[in-house]
Amino acid sequence: MKPNSGTLVINIMNGGKAEAYEGVYQCTARNERGAAISNNIVIRPSRSPLWTKEKLEPNQVREGDSLVLHCRPPVGLPPPIIFWMDNAFQRLPQSERVSQGLNGDLYFSNVQPEDTREDYICYARFNHTQTIQQKQPISVKVFSTKPVTERQPVLLTPTGSTSTKVELRGNVLLLECIAAGLPTPVIRWIKEGGELPANRTFFENFKKTLKIIDVSEADSGNYKCIARNILGSAHHVISVTVKAAPYWITAPRNLVLSPGEDGTLICRANGNPKPSISWLANGVPIAIAPEDPSRKVDGDTIIFSRVQERSSAVYQCNASNEYGYLLANAFVNVLAEPPRILTPANKLYQVIADSPALLDCAYFGSPKPEIEWFKGVKGSILRGNEYVFHDNGTLEIPVAQKDSTGTYTCVARNELGKIQNEVQLEVKDPTMIIKQPEYKVIQRYGQVSFECIIKHDSTLAPTVIWLKDNDELPDDERFLVGKDNLTIMNVTDKDDGTYTCIVNTTLDSVSASAVLTVVARPNPPFDLELTGQLERSVELSWIPGDENNSPITNFVIEYEDGLHESGVWHYQTEVPGTQTTVQLKLSPYVNYSFRVIAVNEIGRSQPSEPSEQYLTKSANPDENPSNVQGIGSEPDNLVITWESLKGFQSNGPGLQYKVSWRQKDVDDEWTSVIVANVSKYIVSGTPTFVPYEIKVQALNDLGYAPEPSEVIGHSGEDLPMVAPGNVQVHVINSTLAKVHWDPVPLKTVRGHLQGYKVYYWKVQSLSRRSRRHIEKKILTFRGNKTFGMLPGLEPYSSYKLNVRVVNGKGEGPASPDKVFRTPEGVPSSPSFLKITNPTLDSLTLEWGSPTHPNGVLTSYVLKFQPINNTHELGPLVEIRIPANESSLILKNLNYSTRYKFYFNAQTSVGSGSQITEEAVTIMDEGKMAMASRQVDIATQGWFIGLMCAVALLILILLIVCFIRRNKGGKYPVKEKEDAHADPEIQPMKEDDGTFGEYSDAEDHKPLKKGSRTPSDRTVKKEDSDDSLVDYGEGVNGQFNEDGSFIGQYSGKKEKEPAEGNESSEAPSPVNAMNSFV
Repeated sequence: MKPNSGTLVINIMNGGKAEAYEGVYQCTARNERGAAISNNIVIRPSRSPLWTKEKLEPNQVREGDSLVLHCRPPVGLPPPIIFWMDNAFQRLPQSERVSQGLNGDLYFSNVQPEDTREDYICYARFNHTQTIQQKQPISVKVFSTKPVTERQPVLLTPTGSTSTKVELRGNVLLLECIAAGLPTPVIRWIKEGGELPANRTFFENFKKTLKIIDVSEADSGNYKCIARNILGSAHHVISVTVKAAPYWITAPRNLVLSPGEDGTLICRANGNPKPSISWLANGVPIAIAPEDPSRKVDGDTIIFSRVQERSSAVYQCNASNEYGYLLANAFVNVLAEPPRILTPANKLYQVIADSPALLDCAYFGSPKPEIEWFKGVKGSILRGNEYVFHDNGTLEIPVAQKDSTGTYTCVARNELGKIQNEVQLEVKDPTMIIKQPEYKVIQRYGQVSFECIIKHDSTLAPTVIWLKDNDELPDDERFLVGKDNLTIMNVTDKDDGTYTCIVNTTLDSVSASAVLTVVARPNPPFDLELTGQLERSVELSWIPGDENNSPITNFVIEYEDGLHESGVWHYQTEVPGTQTTVQLKLSPYVNYSFRVIAVNEIGRSQPSEPSEQYLTKSANPDENPSNVQGIGSEPDNLVITWESLKGFQSNGPGLQYKVSWRQKDVDDEWTSVIVANVSKYIVSGTPTFVPYEIKVQALNDLGYAPEPSEVIGHSGEDLPMVAPGNVQVHVINSTLAKVHWDPVPLKTVRGHLQGYKVYYWKVQSLSRRSRRHIEKKILTFRGNKTFGMLPGLEPYSSYKLNVRVVNGKGEGPASPDKVFRTPEGVPSSPSFLKITNPTLDSLTLEWGSPTHPNGVLTSYVLKFQPINNTHELGPLVEIRIPANESSLILKNLNYSTRYKFYFNAQTSVGSGSQITEEAVTIMDEGKMAMASRQVDIATQGWFIGLMCAVALLILILLIVCFIRRNKGGKYPVKEKEDAHADPEIQPMKEDDGTFGEYSDAEDHKPLKKGSRTPSDRTVKKEDSDDSLVDYGEGVNGQFNEDGSFIGQYSGKKEKEPAEGNESSEAPSPVNAMNSFV
């Protein structure tokens, strides 16, 4: 026996025989309190005896008869495992006809010639000794007789009509029926008066063995096996009785009592037959054990009354029947102990909010202590539904909250004493995934990212783990795990699956999952097959390829014509993605091959492999050429063109065309020619521009196509013969005119009338009497128009125009030139305005005449007003100046005063755009010196310093102003000007009553804010494009039916000086400083 242990070791490795230790062993453990005993332990040596020698006669069997080869293995311990093999150590095949029984015998329901052999060998394997014993080979010879007689089933085992079977509760019940017969019978099992137990019933050995696991008394009954073939049936009834070794209902438990207490030991067991109960005390039958007045035996119960310490003992309960026994030890311990708390002091418990908290208070004492719980140092006893008090002293808080954190005190007391213990509870915020990974669909080779953003208690350190399909992530550098995300680069099909983010802390764990679906274009279809071949149709079928997680929406069928266009694939048709066959219409004389392309939301698959080729028979053409036209290229010919039939449309060899024509509205016969497979034929010697009826018919070696339809064409055009007459011009305003003409006779057009072209050009400006380069402009008016509008004309100018008719060949002769003049308009702004020679009370103004006078200038208008130091505008003064003047001296002005000037020119029509400028008269130096002498304080040092500071500040402000002016910002004076602008000096729009929208936009622009002039105060001219908009059509212009302009001019336009309003900028900082001098 091992030291300090109850283990008994029997070692026969160094000698000795196992048989010497065979027997029944029992262990007894004893101390001053009593003795406990173990169950009986039976030791038996394993045995693997040899087969007894026997003489085996060969088995000669008639074909169709049954046969049993007996194994009869030697009895071993434990029993051997039986199997049949041949000399080559190959297991013999078994079937419904040939199978091994539970006893190891080999059963043949009927023998066949192939069963003849001399090496039927039964093997017995003894697992415990790891040995295999072999029986002598058995010879079987099958001889045939004709005919083979069929037989109805007969049971080989079990014999007779009934048998019995006893099995113990909880074991496996095995019932067997093996039958002979020809044909081989089929076995079926039923339970009389009931059903076979579900989930515990299994059939083995080709249904010849019924197996019921974990049997109980309810499985007792009659089980019938039925063997059946076409000739009849046989059956056998097995009566099953389930017995039971003893099993516990209530096993005795240890009992701890205090002196003077009462108690009971209960020992209850069941079995079949019902077990008997016997009691022992310290391993001795209780009848002969020392007497104890405090105990009383009452069958399966021992009753203790007012026990004393000497009543401590170990009691054994034995429950036995013929199938086994149960033995249990129960220690009755009589103690007198003050309370003890076994849970460590100040133990810290940490839980997550809203989860249960279990605070232990493991205790010991006799009598059993009472347990009370308190919260805090001076808290009251805990009671109520929010707490659960367990018998083992544990305090349960079913739903712990943050305010449950604190110190809890456990108090244990009995009549011998009292003890307490404190534990600490901390309630933590739960860990949460505030942004869970989401379902993703990603294309193959793309990039995908799953987010897993968490929120947790600041005192807990979470760890994040990512799983794929509940397993570790693949060891692949494409998987990048970040702080709060998982990124997969270059996604492949293998990445498809469920990804789970698991967040663990020491107290809780949360997880969230999302599915990644990797999609791609479908794989190409395969196994294309052509069936039902007819002259004009065939059925095509195929097997779809993998759709790669994106459903196939449709299939596209293409064909190749190996006879006419080998290697070129054409669209044939398409079908829904649920369809895998299609009936295809075919054309004659085509060598077809087909291929199929699958389409899903991601894209198109690669084409399938081509199908087999199918050559259709030849036939007459089904259709004629399309897009037949007749258009002359010369005045004396007719060019007939058409779109040739494609190769598969020819329907046969020898494709040609029959071209026919005749002059329309003339009683002529058709003229026809047959041409080769071309797309054009030229008819020469035709009259100029006459209509022809034309038709083109296809034919091949097998015949003609159906009769074609006729189309109308025309022979070639020639230039128009006459010019439009009675050209009239009506001037509407200074920039717009309307021209009229009479249409030319259609016969003189000699072609398709396309419209009229109006050529017009400016001859000279009437105001300047100076000629310039003549630029002709063209407006085209489609159709048979007889009038048009000429927009964008320059005021007070002389123009010429002519009109020509246009057909498909070109332009006809021009009409005689027509001269017209435009009336005066308002002038543009003066070209410049300069203010020079400032004195105390005068300023000199110089200006340039308008770049575009647009008439005879009648006068200039000058308006000016002072601006004070607060940038307020003073009274406005207006002066009219003769048109022949170019300068003016303004006198009697205030000294050291800023003035703003507004200047424009006028014609008899009205005022033009104005130009503005500002200037300052100089200061009286004598008065300034007198003021300086009268102020003695100016000689003081502090005053000089103050003035320097003021000057420095002013300089800084001026620099800032200068920077802002250069950036286009507003300045105060300008803002005051905008705020107090006089309505009289706002720009005026020409109001000529009609077609005002055609006037130059620059003529009516409002005065620009924040515009600037150079430092010499000269207003420079701004260049702009001519405001004339192009009204033509195509490369020329166009008008609506009513003559309104909708087009644009053709040809180049000159750049001319802008006639829009211009305004001068504010004075430079240098000028502004002059006002402080």
